[in-house]
Amino acid sequence: MSEEKLYAVKNDEGKWLCIEAKGCHYWSRDDGDFLDQHDADILAHVYGGHVVELIEKPNPEVVSKAEAKMLDKAKTASYPANYISMHAHPDPGANGTSYDELRLMRALVNGYTVAKEKKYNIKVPHTEGWHFQKYSRESKRGSHNDWKPFPAKDIDSNMSKELFLFT
Repeated sequence: MSEEKLYAVKNDEGKWLCIEAKGCHYWSRDDGDFLDQHDADILAHVYGGHVVELIEKPNPEVVSKAEAKMLDKAKTASYPANYISMHAHPDPGANGTSYDELRLMRALVNGYTVAKEKKYNIKVPHTEGWHFQKYSRESKRGSHNDWKPFPAKDIDSNMSKELFLFT
């Protein structure tokens, strides 16, 4: 099943057409009524204005923790675009704007989420099935409580898999 697109009617002053239940209409700067294309075409012809296709909100950009902090500061800056330009990586593309700068501008406009840090197992060199293990309260206990000391062979089901994951 295909998704049906939504439309609205907008005039040259940037106001949206609103239709009340009694058939009265008014123009609003803040919001308008969502319509199918046929109704929007008719109302644009009757009341003036033009049909605007409404699009879905874009997916948020994925940014690092450091980039998220920078974007938070950019939101409060007098000129957010300049703030991003000054703090984005200085590796310019063909038009003088870096890829990171464009990506961060999109993040500021469309929203962003912070990327989760990837975690990895680190194998002990020249061994089979041995992995390094983080030092933590559990790993320092040694063999009591069935905890194996650092490094450990394979990942035992009793052990926390989190002990073997590094960023």
